[in-house]
Amino acid sequence: MKKQIEKRDRAMEIDRRLEKLFPEPKTALHYGNPFELLIATILSAQCRDERVNQVTKKLFKKYLSPGDYIKAPQKELEQDIRSTGFFRNKTKSIQDCCKVLVEKFQGRVPRTLEQLVTFPGVGRKTANLVLGETLGIPGIVVDTHVRRLAQRLDLSTQKNPDKIEADIMPLLPKERWTPFSHELILHGRSACTAKNPDCAHCVLNDICTWSGKPAYMHPDPS
Repeated sequence: MKKQIEKRDRAMEIDRRLEKLFPEPKTALHYGNPFELLIATILSAQCRDERVNQVTKKLFKKYLSPGDYIKAPQKELEQDIRSTGFFRNKTKSIQDCCKVLVEKFQGRVPRTLEQLVTFPGVGRKTANLVLGETLGIPGIVVDTHVRRLAQRLDLSTQKNPDKIEADIMPLLPKERWTPFSHELILHGRSACTAKNPDCAHCVLNDICTWSGKPAYMHPDPS
């Protein structure tokens, strides 16, 4: 129990420091409504957000509703999103997802994670992002950055995103889940990168126990 309490206190301190660094954290994906963010998040798989934003700038003007994506010729939609990579699989996911939206939810993004994860191409990461970002329903968004930082900061020893999510949830108040996720993502992009992290200038250095840091940067055990 003591270890759990200590981990919770450290998670709160991490959140406090990162909130100062990123006072209004949010997704880098551009969108105008929950449906657009759903599409953008599907496109963001194995693709940088900057590239997705370039694609959706035109895409969201051409396709205004789930019905527009359903009616679009497969090859045409594939070309429209080709530069995001895995465009054939993403086209299928988008069109199948839109069919579910129209047939079961009158074209509106549902408000529960349990419903969203039944959509083709939608996992807990996407569902939590859409719900937390656009509908104010908190969730831990576990992308590659959150997974890396959760392990480095000893918030979780798991590699499975769902298990990492489950480990982090009890460490913070529910209302902090979504902003904390964005804080970790932003910090993972700017400082705690996969390669050559900037440990020397990291605001979390003194409470980070990651074994990959240079030895002289580890906190003094005394």
